[in-house]
This record gives sequence, C-alpha cells and structure tokens, in this order.
Amino acid sequence: MMKQIIVITDGCSNEGISPVAAAAHAHQEGIIVNVIGITDGGEQQGGRGLEEIEEIARAGGGMSRLVTPTVLSQTVQMMTRKTVVQTMHQVVNRELKQILGHGELESLPPHKRGEVVRVIDEWSENASLRVALLIDTSASMKNKLRAVEEACRDLLLSLQARRGQSEMAVFAFPGQAGADLLVDWSGDLAKISQMFYKLIIKGTTPTGPAIRTVLQHFYTESTKPEKYSDQPRFLEARSNHKDGIWSDYVV
Repeated sequence: MMKQIIVITDGCSNEGISPVAAAAHAHQEGIIVNVIGITDGGEQQGGRGLEEIEEIARAGGGMSRLVTPTVLSQTVQMMTRKTVVQTMHQVVNRELKQILGHGELESLPPHKRGEVVRVIDEWSENASLRVALLIDTSASMKNKLRAVEEACRDLLLSLQARRGQSEMAVFAFPGQAGADLLVDWSGDLAKISQMFYKLIIKGTTPTGPAIRTVLQHFYTESTKPEKYSDQPRFLEARSNHKDGIWSDYVV
C-alpha cells in the first residue's frame, strides 16, 4: 500500500519538535511527505518559511510547492499522482540493482524500458493508496480554508476515479496531541464535507508534532490485517525466471 502525508500550511513551524526530523522519520517508515505552502496574491512568503517547506519535503522524500489558493486544488492532485509514480520508479530501480547488480531504469534498452514504464503506470493506477491531509488551522489560515475545503473535495473525487483502492484521512493542527483527527480513513465525500464544521482556528503552528501524530496513526493502522496486496505485479516475475519482463536480465 502506498502512503502519503500532504501538509497544507502558510507559515513557519513555531512549536515542538523539528518538522524536518518528523518528516525524515515518516520517510524511513515508507511514508512520503509532501508540503504545500499557501500564499495570498499580495503576500510575500518569508524566506525562512519557504526554506522550511522545502526542507520538510526533501526530508520526507516528497515535493514542495508554494501556491495561491486559486491553484491549490490542482496542486494537491498533481503532487499525489506524481509522488505515487515517483515512488514506483524508486522501487523498480531498487529491484533492477538487486537483479542486475547495477544500473537503473534508464539503463535498460529502449524497448524494455518502455515496457517497464507502461507497467509502472498501470500499477500506479491500480495500487491501493492512503493519503493523510494535514491542514494548518493557525490564525493566519482563516481566509484560506475555503480553498482548502475545495482541495479536499477535489482530491477525494480524484482518488475515487482511480481503479485502485483509495482512502483519505484528514487531520488539523494545532491539536491536543499535535494534530486532531477529523476524518478517519474513508472514501466517503459526505464525511469529508462534514469535517469542515469541526475546524477551529487557533494560534500556533506545531508542524513537527502534527506530522508525528499522523505517523502514529499510520502505525496504529499498520497493526491491522492488510486488505490489499502491496506487491506490484511486475515484481512477481522475479519468482518465475522463465516469464515476465525481467527474464532477460536475471543473472
């Protein structure tokens, strides 16, 4: 199962543990952390804030973007799709190194590389996916929550259009334990819509503790039986050297 955290914020972390360290921990556990910084049209994003956004995403193995509210929805969807495919490319490259002892996807002959890319695209669309949205509800986000609401709904519609099993959870920070769980894993648009009545604007921005809270929630879920296989079908060929796209490369 593919796992992502998408942090939506407009300011610098100012309380608790380092968000960069928290994102690095999540990445070590196989969870990609993307960060979107929201800025108003006439607002100048501080250098420290932009730098922190980039550092969190880099430590979390994800992407960072600085956007205006009008393009937030498209950005969330783009980052979700792109990091799924990016993760799959990383998996393929690791498998190639184990099989061949060297090289990456780009080192394959063109006809084989094209075949692998097609399978990556197919599996990315069919893989089960969980996306945790982590929304900054500090005081400065008050005028941007309508754009966040639209982004949440559009992302869920995008996930529902995938062939693979897709679920979304929504957290808001600051919260009692870093972040508050507003909606647990769900594909229900009604639940996502209702959660906006629960949003309470507060003061501080404890991004690090909030990421840690989401990570702990993933831990809790990981103790439950898996419903869906998280092994790409193209990797199954490794167990049968006579067939599959890897057959010409097994040594």
